[in-house]
Amino acid sequence: MDRLPKCEANFVPLTPLTFLKRASMVYSDHTSIIYGGVRFTWQQTYERCCRLASALRSLNVVKNNVVSVLAPNIPALYEMHFAVPMAGAVLNAINTRLDAKNIATILRHSEAKVFFVDYDYVPLARDALRILMADLQKSDISMPLIVIIDDIGSPTGVRLGELEYEGLIFHGNPSYVPEEISDEWDPIALNYTSGTTSEPKGVVYSHKGAYLSTLSLILGWEMKSEPVYLWVTSYVPLQWMDIHLGYLHKVTHMCCAPIVFNILLEAKMHERCQITTPVEILTGGAPPPASLLEKIENLGFHVVHAYGLTEATGPAMVCEWKREWNQLPREAQSKLKARQGISVLTLADADVKDLKTMQSVPRDGKTVGEIVLRGSSIMKGYLKDEKATSKAFLNGWFATGDVGVIHPDGYCEIKDRSKDVIISGGENISSVEVEAVLYKHHSVLEASVVAMPHPKYGESPCAFVTLKKNSEDDHCSVKEADIIQHCRSNLPHFMVPKKVHFMDELPKTSTGKIQKFQLRDLAKTFIILENGNPSTKKSTQVNREQPRYNGQPQEQILALSRL
Repeated sequence: MDRLPKCEANFVPLTPLTFLKRASMVYSDHTSIIYGGVRFTWQQTYERCCRLASALRSLNVVKNNVVSVLAPNIPALYEMHFAVPMAGAVLNAINTRLDAKNIATILRHSEAKVFFVDYDYVPLARDALRILMADLQKSDISMPLIVIIDDIGSPTGVRLGELEYEGLIFHGNPSYVPEEISDEWDPIALNYTSGTTSEPKGVVYSHKGAYLSTLSLILGWEMKSEPVYLWVTSYVPLQWMDIHLGYLHKVTHMCCAPIVFNILLEAKMHERCQITTPVEILTGGAPPPASLLEKIENLGFHVVHAYGLTEATGPAMVCEWKREWNQLPREAQSKLKARQGISVLTLADADVKDLKTMQSVPRDGKTVGEIVLRGSSIMKGYLKDEKATSKAFLNGWFATGDVGVIHPDGYCEIKDRSKDVIISGGENISSVEVEAVLYKHHSVLEASVVAMPHPKYGESPCAFVTLKKNSEDDHCSVKEADIIQHCRSNLPHFMVPKKVHFMDELPKTSTGKIQKFQLRDLAKTFIILENGNPSTKKSTQVNREQPRYNGQPQEQILALSRL
């Protein structure tokens, strides 16, 4: 049997490009994308991707060149996920909420050959390019070609150079034959980490990894025939979302961070549209409190909790639901649903280990260790950073940096990021556990807990809280002492926050993840006096970037996917 040959008939490199080709052949006249008044069919989307890939080749983009893009969720970004690898290149989608300095760093580090810029981000891109030009004066790296992506429905004429996206599409070849993927280990995408503790690291994905990650999501989320998927960011105009969820397009699936739950729950009755059919939500990021899951499902949503990270090419674990759990009380179901769950089908293994011994922790739901993963969907490594890559891959496993436990049924539950564990007087405190209690307070909308200096215990929990706007309580009636007393009634005393700081909004990333590094900086300005009372060293301003709205659904795109 060892002598049986591998040939083109029985071995084809795995790549997500096959999904688009299949959709264009089987569902050619079915809708692929809806964006405002613009609609495309799968055949049109495939042809547009071929045209763009052809245009990229005419711009001398060759295999493994990096093509960067700074744009919100618009049709062009969707198309580039296919067109760039169809040209043999590597897509680098840049977070639109980064500042000019970070964008310049990414462009320089990735050596981007072409830089696509949405018309609304021209000022930001121009600043980044000025920084990049100054940085490249003493290097042999060239400036990237600039291509503007104008508004597809109502072109503005904004330019930053001569090239424009729809112009490339128009002149491209619709019969272009995509570059053959001869090795499924070839890179397909380059995504940069948030860089909250250091410069962002470039995570390289393979064609095989992207294929397996996509397949696992389709299977784990049970996406059946004719799903209607809402591609949504963290900050969504409520009325726009309700229109699409409620009755306009009958959305069946959407992904979002838990912050979107609060947006929906905070809506007044006259702002809501009734959901006539259940909407499947896949959520991740910070573990959603059980109380929050229970509230959102009462509105007609069915929540599936997944766990993933950039280095895992998306979701790595999912809380796969067991039929017998349906008989449990609602609160018990919500607690189970808040777990991160078990490994996705296309991942080889997931475990919680003591990294010093590499032994698995007992399955008792109490003993903590670090979550580790392995499988073909894990990243290739960090671009130009062998040291960081070597550190991440430990004894045949990828170390996530997340601290968790394994329950007797084999389901994993995150307790914290390793850097977020608060060590107070020798006791390990999970910020996630403290946050879950804070969310149970009837006036708390959002909560985040970090370490703050303590003269006796080294460090102690500090809670940052936002209150519900439509609550009968407000900042004047809900005091710090009320929140602390609530925690004392529900937590061991050593876990109770020594300081509660009220904020109008917690700082977040573009995906709704709370930026704890900013909160840590603020917490360092608080001190605990010898009498145990908190004080403040100095006033510190936390960056609270506001979402961009201009009256148009620029941050959203609706994709009707048949797979």
